[in-house]
Amino acid sequence: MSPIQLQQAVNISLTKQVQETAQAQAATMLEGFAKTQQNIQAAQAAHPSLGKVLDVKV
Repeated sequence: MSPIQLQQAVNISLTKQVQETAQAQAATMLEGFAKTQQNIQAAQAAHPSLGKVLDVKV
C-alpha cells in the first residue's frame, strides 16, 4: 500500500468515526428534547388554564 493510499484509508476511517459520533450525539440530543417536551406537556396538563386568563382591575 502506497503512502497516499494509506493516508486516504486513514482519512476515510476517521471521517466515518466522526460521522458515527455525530449521529450518536444527535440521537442523544433528540431523546433529551423528547423528554423535555413530555415534561412540558405533563406540566401543562396539570394546569390546563394556567396562563390563559388574565384578571385585571382598573
